[in-house]
Amino acid sequence: MVVRDLDVSLDGRPVLSGVGLSVRGGEWLAVIGPNGAGKSTLLRAMMGMVESRGEVLVDGVPARGLRPRQRARLMAYAPQDPLLPPALTVFEYAMLGRTPYISYFGRESRRDREVTGSVLDRLALSPLAGRPLGHLSGGERQRVVLARALAQQAPVLLLDEPTSALDLGHQQQVLELVDGLRLADGLTVVTTIHDLGLAGQYADAMLLIAGGRHVASGPVGDVLTEPLLAAHFGARVHVRPGPGGRPLVNLVRP
Repeated sequence: MVVRDLDVSLDGRPVLSGVGLSVRGGEWLAVIGPNGAGKSTLLRAMMGMVESRGEVLVDGVPARGLRPRQRARLMAYAPQDPLLPPALTVFEYAMLGRTPYISYFGRESRRDREVTGSVLDRLALSPLAGRPLGHLSGGERQRVVLARALAQQAPVLLLDEPTSALDLGHQQQVLELVDGLRLADGLTVVTTIHDLGLAGQYADAMLLIAGGRHVASGPVGDVLTEPLLAAHFGARVHVRPGPGGRPLVNLVRP
């Protein structure tokens, strides 16, 4: 996946200016940056959910000229705060991921139901298939949102803050799950994430944006540096090598 010179303005205010990224197939890219940097807007622009200028290519295919249903077959998007109708069951919600493959006036096919059931199996959600969304825990809801995205069977997975509002154990479970699916299926994963320590443990590469502009990108160790984090997050941190050479980020009190 390649994004070039992406510009977004909302209500006449520039939000992203000339942002680009490049992710190899099967790679995990973490988009980091301070609050208001434009991270969520970047994912929404890639999905065509907000007007933008620039180029988005998936396997060499320009996404801009595609209809939403065609684009949804190339990229699956899980928002940070999805609408979860409380009366909808887990299976019914996950089945919504098959919408790009179902005609406007058609019904889901046996294949659609099989794909959805298989995704629920892989996410250990099958026992909850008939449970209403309003009766789920935070960790279960996060897995269901992921299930809907995976049911699209798109080669690129865009996740906006997939660990938000989760406790430490559920954060680890969700990220391990995403990483396992990425490795098994060759998915390209792009996530926004606030927790720099988690990002450093799971991502292959990083993009740091601030003020809607590209600041740094490359291998995790090249982006998670004390000078960059101090300059753009206003935080005093200590970065040291962790297991496997991945950087560990710790706050340091003044």
